[in-house]
Amino acid sequence: MPTIAERVFQLGTETALDVMVKARALEARGRSVIHLEVGEPDFPTPGHIVEAGVRALRDGHTRYGPPAGLPELREAICAELLESRGVRAGPERIVVAPGAKPLIFFGILAAVSPGDEVLIPDPGFPIYASMVRFCGGVPVPVPPRLFPEGDARALDLDALERAITQRTRMVIFNAPSNPTGAVVPPEDLRRLAALSERHDLWVMADEIYRRISYGEPPGSIAALPGMGERTIVVDGFSKCFAMTGWRLGFGLFPPALAPHAVRLVINSNTCTASFVQRAGLAALTGPQDPVREMTAEFRRRRDAIVARLRGIPGVRCSSPAGAFYAFPDVRGLPIAAAALADRLLEEEGVAILDGAGFGQGGAGHLRFSFANSLANLEDAADRFARLAARL
Repeated sequence: MPTIAERVFQLGTETALDVMVKARALEARGRSVIHLEVGEPDFPTPGHIVEAGVRALRDGHTRYGPPAGLPELREAICAELLESRGVRAGPERIVVAPGAKPLIFFGILAAVSPGDEVLIPDPGFPIYASMVRFCGGVPVPVPPRLFPEGDARALDLDALERAITQRTRMVIFNAPSNPTGAVVPPEDLRRLAALSERHDLWVMADEIYRRISYGEPPGSIAALPGMGERTIVVDGFSKCFAMTGWRLGFGLFPPALAPHAVRLVINSNTCTASFVQRAGLAALTGPQDPVREMTAEFRRRRDAIVARLRGIPGVRCSSPAGAFYAFPDVRGLPIAAAALADRLLEEEGVAILDGAGFGQGGAGHLRFSFANSLANLEDAADRFARLAARL
């Protein structure tokens, strides 16, 4: 048998998909399962976006398009970045791709060489570490600052500064965070910007959850003076517009990296489906009420699930500032979080994730997605409380 390339063994996966498979198998045997494992809005794509995509198909927008994205969509993205985040950039710095993940990959491929260190949030989206290792880099974990009864911060800047070495090449952060829902406050953004300039680092800001926030929208580090030359902003349409299956993301790249990102598009997927991009254009330029209504409903769900989790003896839970995840600390219960997640699925039919799937910093925690109905969240909390009482 021919050999398999060593690099593919550096790739990780997402535990949410593994848990979903187990949960579906239970459902196939007739069990009732409440799905709180997958980070996917349970709302339909707004009608005007769907209609724009259908109209684009009927109008014949089914051929190759420019590798970097349709000019009108890139212009609209620039306008959105300026209006919502104060980030001023031309369309030549925008790259559109089938989802946000390829843009994370392209940014790391373009900026990180073998042996380079990349600071990543831990707990954090597991694909960051997977992609860094695949590119030959070394992921270096940086913890958040979690306060069970108060506001959390997506990064501990003191720990981050201590982790910087001569081999550090990039910092990746996600705000609001998956899995904690924490943000990076303005003073931390300014400090991170100063550190990146002092040590000549690239910064990748994953802002995919930015519009799902429950207070003042998080600022963008790309808006700070001098940061446009070293910051990659990754964003997309999946979360805030409930367009996960459409696969549409965009990246804002520094001028030095943008041409390389476009070449990576050409070498991987050629371009992004034109009709999908026209749906994205309608999302940005059309009514924004669906986004506001969805976020308001997520806020109601957040308040409900956090209150219920805090009422379970042995469980502590901070209130997420954004995204749609609760990340309770369950170290006060008498079994490990991984075993607790397994028993919650097998015995009570609630699918959630072990926090260690997001890095060692997540050990002792569980991730609950509250992208499900309020009634299902209340039911899930009842089932969790029953299991905790039996323990």
